[in-house]
Amino acid sequence: MSRFDLSPDELRAYRPEVAEPSDFDAFWQRTLAESRAVATAPRVERVESPLSLVDVYDIAFSGFAGDPVRGWLVAPRGAQGPLPAVVEYVGYGGGRGLPHERLVWAAAGYVHVTMDTRGQGSAWGNGGGTPDPHGTGPSFPGFLTRGIQSPDEYYYRRVFTDAVLAIDAVRSLDLVDADRVSVVGASQGGGIAIAAAGLSEGLVAAMPDVPFLCHFERAVGLTDRDPYHEIVRFLSVHRDAAEQVFSTLSYFDGVNFAKRASAPALFSAALMDFTCPPSTVHAARNAWAGEADLVDYAFNDHEGGQGVHWQRQAAWLAERLAG
Repeated sequence: MSRFDLSPDELRAYRPEVAEPSDFDAFWQRTLAESRAVATAPRVERVESPLSLVDVYDIAFSGFAGDPVRGWLVAPRGAQGPLPAVVEYVGYGGGRGLPHERLVWAAAGYVHVTMDTRGQGSAWGNGGGTPDPHGTGPSFPGFLTRGIQSPDEYYYRRVFTDAVLAIDAVRSLDLVDADRVSVVGASQGGGIAIAAAGLSEGLVAAMPDVPFLCHFERAVGLTDRDPYHEIVRFLSVHRDAAEQVFSTLSYFDGVNFAKRASAPALFSAALMDFTCPPSTVHAARNAWAGEADLVDYAFNDHEGGQGVHWQRQAAWLAERLAG
């Protein structure tokens, strides 16, 4: 493991030209409007748990096309609200897992909602509970190339819509202060958090941690690790599809969502990260429309700052809420 990307000074100044389709905003306005039009009120059911200091709820809400999306809601025991909320998105291949696996935000006094990622949950962790009922054309094993030859069919159109409607659902809960909702996630979860922040109004904060799904054209040519390498292997077979593939990806690039995100943000990057190269993370941070801080972990790969970084997130978010 070694440094392979731009120098720290170059990263801080890195503002690449990233392709942006002329109908980017119209595409997402249409997408969200169609799914919001068929959304129903979230279902929240208390779950019996051995956890004595928190309340645990199974939450289901309407996502893309009204599809049911599952999640866990964990809150301080007996809280009456309204409390600030943190909506968390999960890394690639994982699902919502089990509620006792993510307790730190509830322990810090927040309503914490972990969104299941449709179709995922079988690569690591303790599983998920949300299917993806929509078929796609040919793809390489994994999720990154599912429907990649059409923005309307692309897998992450559904996931990003789920992420925005998760915020809608959380804001509707009596336990939550709708004006104090933030988003967080690591790796794929960080990329989803960036998209959700770019597509949602009024978030109090966004905390993308070593985010995936940013600056696709650079990432695909720079790293040979999955998940980005799934695109390379797809194009090594579909040799004439590159123009359409990267056109599709431009609707889902974190840099383009960052340009539209006004909530204060705290990013992290790892300078030895071969999964989500640091230049791709800095590209999104440097494009962020609002205030954006970033912590570099100089000697880490994709694990980034882990518990050390959560301490920074918690202190940073508390400052924003107190301000």
